[in-house]
Amino acid sequence: MVWENIISDRNLSEENIIKKDILKTGNFNIVTVYLGNNQEILPHPEPYAVFFLVLQGSGIFTKESKTFSLKKGSGIYYEKNEVRGIKSNDKLVLLGVQDPH
Repeated sequence: MVWENIISDRNLSEENIIKKDILKTGNFNIVTVYLGNNQEILPHPEPYAVFFLVLQGSGIFTKESKTFSLKKGSGIYYEKNEVRGIKSNDKLVLLGVQDPH
């Protein structure tokens, strides 16, 4: 499979956070997540592990009770059931590789 234009400003919205499924397999899922300026996914646990790579922009990432400032080229890994949250500083585009769910 080949994908072109996976990252697109058409997917950015100032009103909604947008998650797009790129690939789902029995071993992993790949998604893109788009957050506009100052949008936030409040800290919460999820029943799957995920690695996020920042493709564009920057943001503050919550991991349990700690926060990390990440920018383009940085990544973060969350274990299954670990509390995670994201707040964008500007237009933020993430590539996520998740456990299947």
